[in-house]
Amino acid sequence: MHDLKYIRDNPKGFDAAMERRGLEGQSEAILKLDMEHRGVQTELQELQQERNETSKEIGKIKSSGGDASAAMEAVAALKNKMGELEERERTLGESLNQHLAGLPNIMDADVPDGVDEDENVEIRKWGEPGDLGGKAKEHFEIGENLGMMDFERAAKLSGSRFVLLQGGLARLERAIAQFMLDTQTGENGYTEVSPPLMVRDQTMFGTGQLPKFGEDLFKTTRGDWLVPTAEVPLTNIVADEIVDPASLPRRYTAFTPCFRSEAGSAGKDTRGMIRQHQFYKVELVSVTKPEDSAAEHERMTGCAEGILQKLELPYRVVTLCSGDTGFGARKTYDIEVWLPGQDRYREISSCSNCGDFQARRMNARFKPEGEKKTQFLHTLNGSGLAVGRTLIAVMENYYNPDDGSITVPEALKSYMGGMDRITKA
Repeated sequence: MHDLKYIRDNPKGFDAAMERRGLEGQSEAILKLDMEHRGVQTELQELQQERNETSKEIGKIKSSGGDASAAMEAVAALKNKMGELEERERTLGESLNQHLAGLPNIMDADVPDGVDEDENVEIRKWGEPGDLGGKAKEHFEIGENLGMMDFERAAKLSGSRFVLLQGGLARLERAIAQFMLDTQTGENGYTEVSPPLMVRDQTMFGTGQLPKFGEDLFKTTRGDWLVPTAEVPLTNIVADEIVDPASLPRRYTAFTPCFRSEAGSAGKDTRGMIRQHQFYKVELVSVTKPEDSAAEHERMTGCAEGILQKLELPYRVVTLCSGDTGFGARKTYDIEVWLPGQDRYREISSCSNCGDFQARRMNARFKPEGEKKTQFLHTLNGSGLAVGRTLIAVMENYYNPDDGSITVPEALKSYMGGMDRITKA
């Protein structure tokens, strides 16, 4: 959501910000609606004042024994006109809010311009991809050969874009999630949360999934939405609240399933676990004062990178260009892990600073010490990490071509009961 005062004061700057998003200038239409809305509000206030004064006059006329019928008719006419204007004000207010709600966040000035992911800018790498001597395999080949990854039975149960994991791979997935949670809570200071997995319209609106991305979501028969990411419930913890500034920053993490329809992904990653309707993720969310969000963004990204470093998985970090930056983000870092089977880096985490964009939609505020007015909070979110994609990365990077087994990373052995390798049953 956007600050109307900012648009009034900086229409050209706002249009330039939207043009970086590939949109036409928006300020003219917004300000026209805003002016009409404020004009109706002013007229309503004037009529209210006139009605109050006429009502007082009625009282005086009646107290002196005079005929107040004309004044009473005038009040009735004013009331009817006010009813029409109140409906007009409501309609204009809804139109204005809907227009603003459909517009993406203003990006930071240092976000590189670009059309799509091919123009993202690499800022660092960690680790060197190993050499499997031309014998690298994709995760689904490894998993199916082990007899522990079954897409056909999953399709029989639920349709396409689902997987059934068994045995060592099912345990490895659980181990990865537990390791991530322990690291983020024990070392990085995040508070673990077990949130609801079904949420209301307003909750989805607060983080920007609605109204724009409804087709990407799953909805229950009673009207609730299945969460596409734990970012939704975690961020909304502070919705409609005035947060004590002494409690900031707040850092939350959760391990949850995520549900996405992948409506716009026809033909993409149709084999394997890269893009599924149901997957697991350990999410990171931070709530900060405005002046602290940029530093928190760097910190959060480092917390996500630390997982890959502990697992000794090569990766790189890129800054998303303007054409690839998400709807609610001011700036995003993608962490991309090396997948030998694909011979390329693939996204495993996106860490985004949303500024006050989500807080305005959620009405989430704080009152700075010594000040009377509240300010909107800043919110950030990132994957710490996507569990399924981490499983894929472990499988492909720790694959042993000689016997088809997977070596268990040192960091996960205690979570695997001391198991060194996952071998075919």
